[in-house]
Amino acid sequence: MALSATSDGPIPDTWQNIVRPLLLRPSSDNALLIWTHVRAHVMAPILDVAVVLCMAMSFMLLLEAMFMSAVSLYVKLFRRTPEKRYKWEAMGGDAEKGGSDYPLVLVQIPMYNEKEVYHLSIRAACALTWPPDRIIVQILDDSTDPLVKNLVKVECEEWAKKGINIKYEVRSNRKGYKAGALKKGMEHHYAQQCDFVAIFDADFQPDSDFLLKTLPFLVHNPEIALVQTRWDFVNYSASMMTRIQKMSLDYHFKVEQESGSTTFSFFGFNGTAGVWRISAINEAGGWKDRTTVEDMDLAVRATLKGWKFLYVGDIRVKSELPSTLKAYRHQQHRWTCGAVNLFRKMGWDIVIKKEVSLLKKIHVLYSFFFVRRVIAPIVTFCFYCVVIPVSVLIPEVDIPIWGLVYIPTIITILNAVRNPSSLHLMPFWILFENVMAMHRMKAAMVGLLGTSSVNQWVVTEKKGQLIRDKADLEVPLLEPAPTKCSERVYVLELGLAVFLIMCATYNLIFGKNHYNVYIYLQAVAFTIVGFGFIGAPNPTS
Repeated sequence: MALSATSDGPIPDTWQNIVRPLLLRPSSDNALLIWTHVRAHVMAPILDVAVVLCMAMSFMLLLEAMFMSAVSLYVKLFRRTPEKRYKWEAMGGDAEKGGSDYPLVLVQIPMYNEKEVYHLSIRAACALTWPPDRIIVQILDDSTDPLVKNLVKVECEEWAKKGINIKYEVRSNRKGYKAGALKKGMEHHYAQQCDFVAIFDADFQPDSDFLLKTLPFLVHNPEIALVQTRWDFVNYSASMMTRIQKMSLDYHFKVEQESGSTTFSFFGFNGTAGVWRISAINEAGGWKDRTTVEDMDLAVRATLKGWKFLYVGDIRVKSELPSTLKAYRHQQHRWTCGAVNLFRKMGWDIVIKKEVSLLKKIHVLYSFFFVRRVIAPIVTFCFYCVVIPVSVLIPEVDIPIWGLVYIPTIITILNAVRNPSSLHLMPFWILFENVMAMHRMKAAMVGLLGTSSVNQWVVTEKKGQLIRDKADLEVPLLEPAPTKCSERVYVLELGLAVFLIMCATYNLIFGKNHYNVYIYLQAVAFTIVGFGFIGAPNPTS
């Protein structure tokens, strides 16, 4: 039956050239032709746009990584140590006897149900070498477990009997979480008399000479507000997951913190193992609980007031890495979501701030926030876990070799250079970071959109003595998962693993390239994480 032309004009070419021929073909041929047409004219253009965006974001990451690595290399080659850049002189007098040459220092240790580690930080703080009459140790206990609260209180009483000026402070509620505890701690009359405050999380153990090494920078350089030291890890060899964490954090300290300290005297406070000038905290507006990264919030506000920050990588403070996948996911959600949410809340304030140079504004807005906190998780997940696998299903899309191979290779080499002892773990690091990028991207979207879970705060679980008891034992890289199914199976990771296997198999059978090798490996990584076979067993299991 023929169709006649309508009053609006002749029959469209779409009908004559596409639709009508389809109706005359067998159904199987129709399906194939329809898929080919949709793939070429609908899906391919969309994927082309995604590829262009991913290439642009990858190039931004590459430039940022190259700049930071160049600065880090400059510091190492020319030995631009903090002592060469700023005045540093040992404190006068005998630290054991005391004297007016020593400023009054407050040591704050916020904690919440830290049953396994509370005694470690308290013991380390009470052993700090400083005149006894010029130091106050303040324990900010927000514990809700009566047993833990009593243990912490007894520990403080024992040290008080030994002559340590230690204060045990509790609140009636947990408003503001850690930021609220630190803010409340600064309101006590004895805290207001102090000049500087050293902050340590419950699992951090500074060496006894920590204050003797850090305080001279603040005492002799009035423009410095913060001295941040490096984290060291007592459990980095516990599992594959902790080793990968150490690689990422080593890069953060050796490259990101070092370059920020050297070029702009600004970086994000890590929330612990640092010493603040209290007047700088007060001038910046004190602690605020508007995000889950109160440390970064204070750092940004302080730098907008003109204060400088100093990173000292030679001073290390022992701490503990999250050893369970559940704890690590919570930590990464808090860090990523909080940082992006802070960017959303402070972006315009940074733009209009007149006391800050244009170059420093660009550094804070573009490099510190946009590229590292927003772009990094988005492009890592979207490009390597979505765009590349989907591209094997759509041969009309071509991904440039420089974006597919050269950029990630250069970034990986830059990381490997600062982690030579972990070179053999780089493939595992890449695959695991891609898996975690999905979780980080989701957290970034929550922070950017400000959804209901934006201020979700879950304290990172710690094992404490359990790690030290097993320090001499051989720990397998892949640990058995927790016994609870809800803590063992992660549906999103497993769903993506199935998707990747399908894409890799299609590429193996029909593809002209060898993307399937990488995609299969990434699918294995998602499967391992999806079933919880990474990290140590849950402490409660």
